[in-house]
Amino acid sequence: MLTLHVAEHSPEAAVLVDGAVVAAVGPYDELTAAHPAARVRRWPGILTPGLLNPYGPELLEATYHPDPREADRLGTEPIGGERARAIFRADPSRVGASARRGVQRLLAHGTVAVAGELRARPVIDAVRGAGLAVGQRPPRLPGPASLSPTPLILLPPLTPGAPARFAVFAVPDRTELVRRGAQTCVATVLAGRLLYRAR
Repeated sequence: MLTLHVAEHSPEAAVLVDGAVVAAVGPYDELTAAHPAARVRRWPGILTPGLLNPYGPELLEATYHPDPREADRLGTEPIGGERARAIFRADPSRVGASARRGVQRLLAHGTVAVAGELRARPVIDAVRGAGLAVGQRPPRLPGPASLSPTPLILLPPLTPGAPARFAVFAVPDRTELVRRGAQTCVATVLAGRLLYRAR
């Protein structure tokens, strides 16, 4: 089934998805005229190729993402440093569950690819299971590990035949995306599947 994704502030960059791949990229009016039976998903903001987060190991292997049921004891924010290491030492089975929650946080920030050498099998499985791409780490990392790193690293433009992997941000343009950060994400699609949608 064909699905046509279009964002309010980037109608010239609509994306037609066929299963797990990009079928076409172009102006919304042209794509909808050529494929009138396609299901249409309308989004606020701008549609982008999505973000590469270069801090895969730091965010998924060295950070503990608490389960909501642990909020009374551990809070809801990611835990790093010695405290995270102590949690993983006390119960190594927490690594996989934490990584899956970490992947969900990345998706909520428009991340479609991570970089850095992942070593823990449960983390690798979580990344593969979600369909996140694994990319090259930049030679110089921009700053501290973050779900919304500075500067943001946008992937190359989408092309027909490529994996249907992109993110939508509720901003009027890329300048505002850079200013406001990745937390403005409203939707993330991997392999044609809508894996994150803001409520």
